[in-house]
Amino acid sequence: MPNWVRDSVIQGDDEVHEAYLAYSLYGCHEVMWDFEGKDVDIYVVRKLLSRYPEYFRNNVLGRDVYLTLRLPNPWVETAEKKLFSQALELVPTAYDVAREFYGDDNINGVFQVILPLTSRAEELIFTYKYYERVVAGKAFIELVPGVRVMDVLGSVRPNTIDVIPLIEDLNSMMSIDKIIIGYWKVVKPSYLRIFIARSDPAMNYGLIPAVLMAKVALSKALDLGRELGLEVYPIIGVGPTPFRGHLTPYNVDSVIREYPCVYTFTVQSAFRYDYPEGEVVNAISELNHRAPSSDCTVPDHGVLINIINKYVINYQREVEGLANVINRVSNYVPRRRARKLHIGLFGYSRGFRGVVLPRAITFVASLYSLGIPPEVLGVSTLEELSEEEYSALSEVYVNLRHDLTRAAKYVCHECLDLLTKYGHAFEINGETINEVKRDIKALEDMALRLGRMIMKAGSMNCWRNYSLTH
Repeated sequence: MPNWVRDSVIQGDDEVHEAYLAYSLYGCHEVMWDFEGKDVDIYVVRKLLSRYPEYFRNNVLGRDVYLTLRLPNPWVETAEKKLFSQALELVPTAYDVAREFYGDDNINGVFQVILPLTSRAEELIFTYKYYERVVAGKAFIELVPGVRVMDVLGSVRPNTIDVIPLIEDLNSMMSIDKIIIGYWKVVKPSYLRIFIARSDPAMNYGLIPAVLMAKVALSKALDLGRELGLEVYPIIGVGPTPFRGHLTPYNVDSVIREYPCVYTFTVQSAFRYDYPEGEVVNAISELNHRAPSSDCTVPDHGVLINIINKYVINYQREVEGLANVINRVSNYVPRRRARKLHIGLFGYSRGFRGVVLPRAITFVASLYSLGIPPEVLGVSTLEELSEEEYSALSEVYVNLRHDLTRAAKYVCHECLDLLTKYGHAFEINGETINEVKRDIKALEDMALRLGRMIMKAGSMNCWRNYSLTH
């Protein structure tokens, strides 16, 4: 935990201070203020400007640095779908506060929102029009003869907002061009930011499918943008472990090589707090000063989709078999942020085929703790690929060997043996463990074929390593 946190978890006013530090200390250009899955401070703009006036006088909110809202998705957050409207009401409130602070009518403290789990153009259109007609449009309603809402509450600005689709599932990524063109036909935006998820897709489909999905989605979106004459600025949601995107202060160059056309990278908590402060600041500066490429075109999408489909079958079967032990171990992973329940009444579940899984960070932590890095799950699928498919994978997934090399260090054969011996206690059948062992063997064989001992570190006795280092 960072030393400024007042409790055992980051929550409440800590998150306001955290946003300020993201700008002022780390040099981030943008903070995502997240309404999805947790209680959030709706007075964030007022608190930022009133508590840190000197910084924000010199760094204008909405012009030099940005606060972007991630909305709850009302088509998914069914129990609390009305938080969608509450979140959007923060936009004109932020405008009023910024106007008062800066004495300028042309500053929008908040003007962009992210819609998670976007699957259809209609969801983006609804969000755009809801704000335009309900949030901003209510100013013109006459509730009493001769008295409009704006006569009492003042004008509502901005008149419109930019909506950023956050694409997270396989079908939506493969049809991202349809989502974009449907929204473009109605709204006609001057530019479009798209947000490609990288972490949750890995949990739901596996490491390799998550990378390939992101590459196909980026390729389709940018190709369509050129066709429409629409500037497209991609965002990608990457975490520090290889499974979640491998963005750490020490791996920035590799991630840039993997996603050269991406304009915005998410710099998550572990990136900021698990490494020396100076290294973090330098890494963020490198991300800020790079020049994104305009091209992320990948070869034959059909071949990549075939790889994804083959891989997902094996990966999901293995995760399904490990789900009970993952969920049990996840109970012991320390919580770092105050969040609502992610299942049941106050949220929605992550997972597939009826399997409920913890959040991606906890999911990964649980598997690393079990000696089964999630990156290896499903890797035996590579033995099923044709020469054409394997060649396409090697060409598109630039850091494949690099990511697997890093993840393989967490393999523990002794843990697998213990899970085999006591699997009944964790409701794991022997076939699931055998499938994991096949994945590890496939990695070893691939390492030999490539002339690189990827598994060298992971093949060592993990208990002996522990005693040597402690």
